Amino acid sequence: MSHRVFRDAHGIPHLRADGPRGLAFAQGHNAAADRAWQLEVERHRAQGGSAAFLGPEAFSWDVLARRVRLADTARRCFAALDRSTAGWVLAYVDGVNAGLAEHAGHAPEFAAAGVRPGEWKPWTPLAVWLSHHLLFAGFPAKLWRERVARELGPDAVELFATDGPGSSGSNGWLLAGGRTATGAALIAGDPHRFIEAPGVYQQIRLACPEYDVVGLAVPGVPGLAHFGHTGGVAWAITNAMADYQDLYRERLRRTGDGVEALGPDGWRPAHAHTETVHVAGGDPVTVEVLETARGPVLTGGPDGEAVSLRYPPRVRAKLGFEALPALLRARTVADVDRAMDHWAEPVNVVLAADTAGGLLHRTAGAVPLRDPANGLGPVPGWDAAYAWRGWRAPLREPVDGRAVMANQRGIAAPLGVEFSAPHRARRIAELLDARQGWTADTVAAVHTDTHLGSAGPLLDLVAGLDGLTPSAAALRTRLLGWDRTMAADSADAAAYAALRAAVVRELADHPVFAGLAALPELPEALLPWQALLPRIGHALESLLTTDRLPALDRPALVRAALEQVAAGPLPGSWAETHRLAPWQALPAPAEWPGLGGDHDCVLSTSSVPGLTDLSARGPAARYVWDLADRANSRWVVPFGASGLPGHPHHRDQLPLWLAGRLAPVTTDWNQLTEEPSAMTDFRRTVPGFGEVRLRPLDPVGDAELVHGWVTQERARFWGMLDHDRAAVQETYAYVDSLTTHHAYLALRDGEPVALFQTYRPEHDPVGGCYPVLDGDHGVHLLIGPADGEARPGFTEALIAVLIAFVLDDPAHRRIVAEPDARNEKALSRLVRSGFELGPEIDKPEKRARLAFLTREAAAPVLARLSPALGSGV
Repeated sequence: MSHRVFRDAHGIPHLRADGPRGLAFAQGHNAAADRAWQLEVERHRAQGGSAAFLGPEAFSWDVLARRVRLADTARRCFAALDRSTAGWVLAYVDGVNAGLAEHAGHAPEFAAAGVRPGEWKPWTPLAVWLSHHLLFAGFPAKLWRERVARELGPDAVELFATDGPGSSGSNGWLLAGGRTATGAALIAGDPHRFIEAPGVYQQIRLACPEYDVVGLAVPGVPGLAHFGHTGGVAWAITNAMADYQDLYRERLRRTGDGVEALGPDGWRPAHAHTETVHVAGGDPVTVEVLETARGPVLTGGPDGEAVSLRYPPRVRAKLGFEALPALLRARTVADVDRAMDHWAEPVNVVLAADTAGGLLHRTAGAVPLRDPANGLGPVPGWDAAYAWRGWRAPLREPVDGRAVMANQRGIAAPLGVEFSAPHRARRIAELLDARQGWTADTVAAVHTDTHLGSAGPLLDLVAGLDGLTPSAAALRTRLLGWDRTMAADSADAAAYAALRAAVVRELADHPVFAGLAALPELPEALLPWQALLPRIGHALESLLTTDRLPALDRPALVRAALEQVAAGPLPGSWAETHRLAPWQALPAPAEWPGLGGDHDCVLSTSSVPGLTDLSARGPAARYVWDLADRANSRWVVPFGASGLPGHPHHRDQLPLWLAGRLAPVTTDWNQLTEEPSAMTDFRRTVPGFGEVRLRPLDPVGDAELVHGWVTQERARFWGMLDHDRAAVQETYAYVDSLTTHHAYLALRDGEPVALFQTYRPEHDPVGGCYPVLDGDHGVHLLIGPADGEARPGFTEALIAVLIAFVLDDPAHRRIVAEPDARNEKALSRLVRSGFELGPEIDKPEKRARLAFLTREAAAPVLARLSPALGSGV
């Protein structure tokens, strides 16, 4: 498959191809070129095999992935895709595999880990998506709620209802045209995720004759699921904080035939098999994988208590990938709306706007209808009252001037149980309402606001303290005069964070929480939701204002913490301790920078108060989509476009990200730099003939060779007998500028033997001479050396490879040739290769004879020549 890669000043890839599937191939190939190691890690994680080279720290995740049957669910979801979407995903996978073969050797991590790149399967992108989002809905929190209800009573559960450990959120806002300087809408925001190096989002542009889209891709997944701008319409999402995953208590028993589970209709057979998890530096571990009618067994088994997980992709065999190609083709908010009707996992809130003034604010994703108790904790699997009873319809709200989404209660409130505190959403709305005439540049400043709206309850308690030691009284005065901004250089912000951490520790040590202090026996991957200290840290506001825990003497706890902090040294600034701490598959020594912001700031750089000030979660990207002019849009990621250590674009965006600045979205192709050899070489070895390689024609470097071929009398039907070298170079420079026409040089064992050209008939004059079918792809062939045709089997072998090259793209269903009607040699050659002759047509430069070769007719031709050639058709 042919494609071209251009780069902007930050190395961001801009891809061009002659069709959607060719572009999908290009995107996969580029992902492998820029992020080979990242793709390998994600593939292993999705299959539950990462501990084999990452070691014991990855073991718990691998067991979880196996137990929830993540890879098998991805296989089911891929099998259920419609043919068109499946072919598009396959093209992406083919691109990844081709790119890994070409580029993985450049990534030093493979050698460091002793790993060779593995093969991506058709379903691997779906597994990667599931792996990223399995924990998005926070189902482990249901185990925490059950523990809180048991230890503190049911009324205490909502005290901890917050955007807790492991969850991911985002900021997003839409300004209608009446609020902007241009009269066209603006969409902006930043997804909050665990920060990974390289980043979880990749800036990219995808262009073909059908569409031209910029956005943020997830490496390993085709398209632009979350954030994109097609020129006519732009969209963005945040996590809806919906509750759509359920835990069921299971009663299991072993029988002579296997394992049975008790359901509403009595005992029924459960699925059971074993898998082996390999661990670097340790012994292999056998894991029993069980599944009841409710879902895969998450914890326990027949020999004790068991809990199963029911989640929509496993039930419906749908992830929503049908929405991905539809989003790329979108031109209006109505198109985005229809595309999002296909969406399933995870559940999002969507904002969209188009150039005609259309606005959209809706939810998208699969949320089951069931008893409210399902959302609070594990429910009995043997009771029919807790079964799923259908699916909720999406929710929509009109946009009145602006819309803000920051994981708070709002449009998605009926879909969830726990939501983020409202501070980020309120602060964004306050900033947006403070002025009119917003622009892409001015709205970007909202991203980095550091006002901490959650500081009030703790400071109110501090204000009520008296009888303090002199140092504590001085600290009290200082904190009460603080402007409540978590600026990186603020010493007062550092003092507040130190006090907050001390209060969290005082609370965690209080006897009222003693029953929650010990971690339960659960898989390690689920324990962040069960740890008391992070839970208290993120629920501090509620715990400092509640009257439901009368045993807590809150002023006394704050007094003790204030005296403790006042007695010790304090950091000189918040950034001294609040430092970036990204996740890396193979950790390497690095001095990561200090940050401003905090969990409840718009600049949401989250730490775990009481445990660490290090920030592992924050804005994984920032963007501003301008509907007045896409070229005025802005974006940035924490690190850079390349995942290769030492690459110029490995971390070149980090200074921008830290400073709150955004890079321009370049849309003018003339301002981009094309990569040489952007199209992947195509190679096939033909037994008894040798290796045939196709590479893109170099209009300058190959001009002398091609000029010598096309000006020979034997090439008179090529129509270039009178061309000088400069004219030949100019002709093929023009061809090289097109996305619908391509020229290649064919080499046999390294020696040039033919000039081969491909084109899309609907973008060529020949398209007006016959009814073009979907999947038609045109070709021209000029065999170079004069004695080439005299070699037995030469032409047939060469043409077979060229056919294999064209049909390697699954979008190409029929090859079209149109040699000069007088060229009997060419016509005879085509017939011998399986082509069916069509009618003669009149073109401006010649009378031609059409010839057609369908994919089905080509298969036996290639299979006779070589099984390897036939396998891809």
